Amino acid sequence: MGSKQIAQETFDDAVQENITEFEMDPEEAVREAVQQFESQGVDLSNIVKAVRQPASENGQKQKHEILLTLDSLGRSVADSDLNEMAEQLVVFTEQCKEQLAFRYLAGQNGAYSVVFSACQLASGDRNLMLKAFYTLSAILDGQPDLLDTAGQDLLLQTLKEYREDAEMTLAGIRCIRHACLKHEQNRQDFVKGGVLPLLTGAIVQHGDSADVVRTASSALRIMTFDDDIRVPFGHAHDHAKMIVLENDGLRVLIEAAKAFTDNSSVLSELCATLSRLSVRNEFCQEIVDLGGLNFMVSLLADSIDHPDVVKQVLSAIRAVAGNDDVKDAIVNAGATDLIVLAISHHLSNPQICEQGCAALCMLALRKPENCNVIMEGGGALAALQAMKAHPREVAVQKQACMLIRNLVSRSRDFSQPILEMGAENLITEARATHKDCDDVAKAALRDLGCKVELRELWTGQKGSLAQ
Repeated sequence: MGSKQIAQETFDDAVQENITEFEMDPEEAVREAVQQFESQGVDLSNIVKAVRQPASENGQKQKHEILLTLDSLGRSVADSDLNEMAEQLVVFTEQCKEQLAFRYLAGQNGAYSVVFSACQLASGDRNLMLKAFYTLSAILDGQPDLLDTAGQDLLLQTLKEYREDAEMTLAGIRCIRHACLKHEQNRQDFVKGGVLPLLTGAIVQHGDSADVVRTASSALRIMTFDDDIRVPFGHAHDHAKMIVLENDGLRVLIEAAKAFTDNSSVLSELCATLSRLSVRNEFCQEIVDLGGLNFMVSLLADSIDHPDVVKQVLSAIRAVAGNDDVKDAIVNAGATDLIVLAISHHLSNPQICEQGCAALCMLALRKPENCNVIMEGGGALAALQAMKAHPREVAVQKQACMLIRNLVSRSRDFSQPILEMGAENLITEARATHKDCDDVAKAALRDLGCKVELRELWTGQKGSLAQ
């Protein structure tokens, strides 16, 4: 994708030039403009690739359809015409959902303030408020910077006032979820404003609503993200601790899972959130004590044909296996065979191969007894098959190398059987192909008993032989 940016106006002018100067039809003019800019390395992801529509009023400049709708919505808000506002909110929401470029253009032209005013104007009218919040959610999707302090306060207040209303709760949480993704300051502001007990409370209050449980769980998980590249240090770890220690988050999530034993999408989301909360040894143990491990293993067995679910469960098992006592519980629950099965069953899926190897790697770490179980279950062979299937995927190669090393570091009897599976060539190839694999591959080869040649690079400075 290109790294250069252009304004919407620049793109629109190029399209218009193609129409007027080169007599192209509108579709051809747009295609030509796209090709022209992309060939120059321009990123067009935020650009509306369409011809501007004629304005409805004489003398007004041509505008894109999304902006014409925004104008109509703005007029209905200014006139306090609630019926017209309701209609325009629906139309505008649908257009915003079509693509980020539409939302971005609207956001650059004052959409947030119009939608926020609509939310205020709708206050007290539940159905109208729902429409306004759906629109707010749509405009914030991918644009969390638009939300201001007044918007944060409105969302928190609405969740408090309508805590017994599942639809309003869901609409509010969706807004918060979009506002917090890739935005550390919004996350911190919402947590300070008391959003965590509102989210866990929503899961308890509406434990029979799959949409509320799934979305609230996702919002809790996003509070533990560290995905805002503008912020060097976030509060992800602190937020995870607050969810667990102050809001009984682990119990809330695991109890919620009991109502959705046949709903893999809800259980997958709950697993993903539990994995983000496994930041302390005692949290990992608590998940097991509360029955979280049992539901993960059952979910993995029942959903083995669903790659998205499998990936999330493997990630969760990998996370809770950070606790040495939990490692034993996982192995005793029969999870190792299921992990190996997941890798073999989804061998073409690099993410599942990565997470599966990583989970086995954690189970093998400092645990020779677990290594026996993994070897007997075909774990080493599955990891090597994953390496063979994904030679260009550095994450798969690294996790497989680390697993092999963990298997043999305290159980040297496994070295020969693993070498006979072709490990040396695969690990050597990973080391040569991926710079990031060099250390782990070298360690694996060394612990397998292979001769490891140190590659030395002369940097031209005295005493600076670099390995």
